[in-house]
Amino acid sequence: MDYLMLFSLLFIVLSLACLYLIYVGLNRGLKSFGENAGKRIKSRFILAIVIWLIVLSGLSLSGFLNDFSNFPPRMLIVLVVPLPIIIFLSFSKTLASILADVPPQWLFYIQSFRIVVEVLLWGLFLDNLLPVQMTFEGRNWDVLVGITAPVFAYLCFSGHKYRRRLAIVWNVFGLLLLLNILVIAILSMPSPIRVFMNEPANVIVARFPFVLLPGILVPIAYTMHIFSLRQLLVYKDQKLFAKAS
Repeated sequence: MDYLMLFSLLFIVLSLACLYLIYVGLNRGLKSFGENAGKRIKSRFILAIVIWLIVLSGLSLSGFLNDFSNFPPRMLIVLVVPLPIIIFLSFSKTLASILADVPPQWLFYIQSFRIVVEVLLWGLFLDNLLPVQMTFEGRNWDVLVGITAPVFAYLCFSGHKYRRRLAIVWNVFGLLLLLNILVIAILSMPSPIRVFMNEPANVIVARFPFVLLPGILVPIAYTMHIFSLRQLLVYKDQKLFAKAS
């Protein structure tokens, strides 16, 4: 059986599924917007995603990202570009209005996709395509976020419960674990700053469709944390509790 082909297909399916779920959440958040405004925002979202997918595909299929000889490695383009855009959006009034109609637990539940990501990374390791430190057998504990996401969604927002501080702590915990694996991933690349010398080096993320991991799935993970923190810090107990019940 061609496991590489299977893993490739699963990364594509998972990325598209997560993007679809975000689109569903966006629809929910736009229910208080006018029809024209809602369509305009959804069109911009779809256009931005399509453009970014084209850029990712072009950079990876052309081999541009495979050059790790210089510092910073070209792969950092994929990691760095989405972050300032997300931070900028998180402070916009439009996003605040959208988050006003998104149930807070939804931003937790979607993080469960990280369980699937970690299983796929483990499979790549077993197929000798990824170094062990990037899996839960090594130094990657990001799977804990995916496992605990529904648990903390229930603890923080179910019934008559609203534990705002606990929700904030969980989001920070998730961001730190994500930062941990990002640092490990960068230090496992065959660049001048490589620290983890065990083989294979982390080069598969420069290839299509595995570039969807740093280019789509990682940004989705930190975006949901950032948006959740934005929601928790802006909207107070009564308003947010009403959406969770």
